[in-house]
Amino acid sequence: MTVHIPISVLDNIVWPAVVGGKQTMYLAMLFQMEQSQWWSEDELVSAQLGQLSLLLQHAVTTVPYYKKRYSEIPFDFSGRLTLNEWRRLPILTRDDLQKAGNSMNSRAVPKRHGKLNGQHSSGSTGKPVSIKQTELCGVFFRALTLRESLWHRRDMRGKQAVIRHSKEDLKINPQGLKTSSWGVPFAGLYKTGPGVFMHSSVSIEDQAAWLLREQPDYLLAYPSVLHELARYFIKHKLELSCLKQTRSFGETLDDVTRETCRQAWGVTVVDGYSSQEIGNIAFQCPEHEHYHIQSEGVLVEILDEAGNPCPPGEAGRVIVTPLHNFATPLLRYAVGDYAEFGEACDCGRGLPVIKRILGRTRNMATLPDGSKFWPSFGMDEFERIIPFSQIQLVQRSFEHIEVRLVTDVDVTTEHELALARHVRKRFDFVDQVTFSYLDEIPRSVTDKYEDFLSEV
Repeated sequence: MTVHIPISVLDNIVWPAVVGGKQTMYLAMLFQMEQSQWWSEDELVSAQLGQLSLLLQHAVTTVPYYKKRYSEIPFDFSGRLTLNEWRRLPILTRDDLQKAGNSMNSRAVPKRHGKLNGQHSSGSTGKPVSIKQTELCGVFFRALTLRESLWHRRDMRGKQAVIRHSKEDLKINPQGLKTSSWGVPFAGLYKTGPGVFMHSSVSIEDQAAWLLREQPDYLLAYPSVLHELARYFIKHKLELSCLKQTRSFGETLDDVTRETCRQAWGVTVVDGYSSQEIGNIAFQCPEHEHYHIQSEGVLVEILDEAGNPCPPGEAGRVIVTPLHNFATPLLRYAVGDYAEFGEACDCGRGLPVIKRILGRTRNMATLPDGSKFWPSFGMDEFERIIPFSQIQLVQRSFEHIEVRLVTDVDVTTEHELALARHVRKRFDFVDQVTFSYLDEIPRSVTDKYEDFLSEV
């Protein structure tokens, strides 16, 4: 068992530690969350509604957008909300947020919530948005981040490697960046091992060489980066002898990537679900591969197309409300993802379960009748037909799918016929399958990757 003792601010006192500064807030929140994670669903919802009542009162009195939009809703905003009343509020879309602009921002942010910070989304949906957050939002984010690491019993004395997007100039440096600690929120609260950073735009070959030099204990990266790295390590029979765990974020994690990482490195992948506008939404359970919603920070709803709550096992739109952003309140915000709830977890936590995160609407295939579904197209079978570095399927029309490939193999007619048969087996409504061969399939502006896109 890994024991983590905080850093004491008093000379000659190491245990129990006397903690100072913001670290006292982190520990106070962790103490409360240690209790609340075991609450029942009703207890969690009751606490959330108490916080949401205050947030809603603030929004309708200080935020021009809500003051106008909610003026025709017939109920008393000054009282304590019920869940049915909450569900009567309209959904806030990304388009709404983009068009509202500065009218989404509060004109009277509580001063004790701290300084305001701007947050600009990546625009991966094609609709970039900007919001404001308070310092307090950051405190909640970091406390939840600490919870996730403690849940998964990481030894913070180890070396942590991170591969992700960055706006810094160091992104083109294949040698990466070294730091003396894991950074905020870990540094200052616990003694940690070193951290190393690599930009995700660096080639897989250079990323692999960097990892071999650094030999980290923990690796954090986008799922697509982990998958490409794992395949590279398997192909070249390379090892990361110190690696204890891989972590993923920012993209949808699939079972193929989990299994490929197990084959390459003999470790599990621990996934997290977050967004730039919201922060932490759900973390993988310490005992299972599903996710626990972080109810102390967000209220998550999953709704069908009619706006009704989805039962466990039914996929629907993810609607999220951060509980503590009084600068730009996001009330019932449609983040653009689809997911499905799961049944209560046998780990004993009352935090609601997300069984699967399916991705965004543009990652859904469209049938000729206009209905949509989440495609599963058998990556293993593609690779049995032809080895590749990258693959992406693009639905150009109801009847047409383009297969984009990056491969070193001399592609034959037999390869293409076999690939086309496999595509039609998975998409039986498709008549036309075409192929494009690229040197590289580009990622988004934040280096995220999608293996299926629909243009329909």
